[in-house]
Amino acid sequence: MKYSYISHLYCPKCEAVYDTKQQHQLCTCGSPLLVDYHWDELKADLKRDEVEKRQPTLWRYHEMLPVEDEANVVSQGEGMTPLIAMPALGKDMDVENLYMKDEGLVPTGTFKARGAAVGVSKAKEVGVKEFAMPTNGNAGAAWALYGAKAGIQSTIVMPQDAPKITRNEVALSGANLYLVNGLISDAGKIVGQAVKDFGLYDVSTLKEPYRIEGKKTMGLEIAEQMGWEMPDVILYPTGGGVGLIGIYKALNELKKLGWIEGNLPRLVAVQATGCAPIVKAWEEGKHESEFWANSSTQAFGINVPKALGDFLVLDAIYKTKGCAIAVDDQEMLAEQGKIARLEGSFICPEGAAVFVAIRELRKQDWIKEGETVVALNTGAGIKYPDTVNIDVPILEIGDSITVNS
Repeated sequence: MKYSYISHLYCPKCEAVYDTKQQHQLCTCGSPLLVDYHWDELKADLKRDEVEKRQPTLWRYHEMLPVEDEANVVSQGEGMTPLIAMPALGKDMDVENLYMKDEGLVPTGTFKARGAAVGVSKAKEVGVKEFAMPTNGNAGAAWALYGAKAGIQSTIVMPQDAPKITRNEVALSGANLYLVNGLISDAGKIVGQAVKDFGLYDVSTLKEPYRIEGKKTMGLEIAEQMGWEMPDVILYPTGGGVGLIGIYKALNELKKLGWIEGNLPRLVAVQATGCAPIVKAWEEGKHESEFWANSSTQAFGINVPKALGDFLVLDAIYKTKGCAIAVDDQEMLAEQGKIARLEGSFICPEGAAVFVAIRELRKQDWIKEGETVVALNTGAGIKYPDTVNIDVPILEIGDSITVNS
């Protein structure tokens, strides 16, 4: 058997085809490129019970990933994050079968490690020496650290008010770090110019084809962890949208292999009211979004005014009969505290936004009684210390305390 059954790259808009041995960015028509595989061969050669016996990392699915030589794999043990039942929270919001896929437990503390692991590994395989990217924080941290492990130099540009922890991760990796007094879209323009000026490999969201392949492993894992039975709904905090696109791609690929059957879960894109271009486009029945001016949200990871892959996100929503919903920052932060109290999980603001969306969709009866719901928590709450403000009493030496039972 081959390590990877990768076939080619293709454009979802104009259907152009590209090989996988060379470095590629966008299609000549401007669309992101996607990866396809030799599905008939793979279906004949690989059975799902064989995968279940492998090491608990995302590389257990290596035949469905793009790295062709195992020697090029750059890994920190990422993947196979737990799918956790949330009974107390589910009871509180009247969702009996509620689960959380907790991505806060992967290296670098967020789901971005998945895209970095596969993207950096393939970059190494095709001979990339230095890459550049704009980031809201977590993606840059993951790519810089994985790049360091691979021996690839990185240049990272992030907004000045990105979380300090992610800034430190980038700086410690040895990357060239720059801060911009603006949004990720402004950082993207600076990176675009640097790519032209210095011939860097652009690993901005969906401007290289392989980050999505790492992200799709969330969908593969959810399917495996649920015994290859699909939940009714999967909700995802959506900025650039690569995770949602990847999950949709993964589930369709599992259907090609015959590993899952029936309807796909309804996919839900969750955004913040201060930055909701996908929601607005979905509400208007459009297939591309408009730039969201003056975007602002404390869920920094989903503060993306215009996603390059918006048409792919919307396509996934429409084809699964899903929806898009925006939630308020204050409700998001209140939910973050409630989840910690009821379930003992300190999740990121983006993840908390998903649970606010579940509450609202259950109230609307869009989520039906008895349905199985999976929420994606995309990172650890400890990476966002500034979103939690508490007033703690200070004791003097010798003071006593009172305990509220």
